[in-house]
Amino acid sequence: MLAENLKKRRLAKKLTQVELAKLLNSNQSRIAKMEAGDPSVSIDLLVKSLLALGTSKQDLAGIIAED
Repeated sequence: MLAENLKKRRLAKKLTQVELAKLLNSNQSRIAKMEAGDPSVSIDLLVKSLLALGTSKQDLAGIIAED
């Protein structure tokens, strides 16, 4: 699942939700919604966030294939 992978990768990079929000020009509450799998969050935003955390296109394709 994209949301679970986002949280896992954020934690692996030792970033807080606030730090990730700054990196994405967003806010902490949006990051929390993304990680919780809130349906108001677009898939596009999740994908962009994962790529910003250094997820390769190949890894991203694998994550999407799992969903």
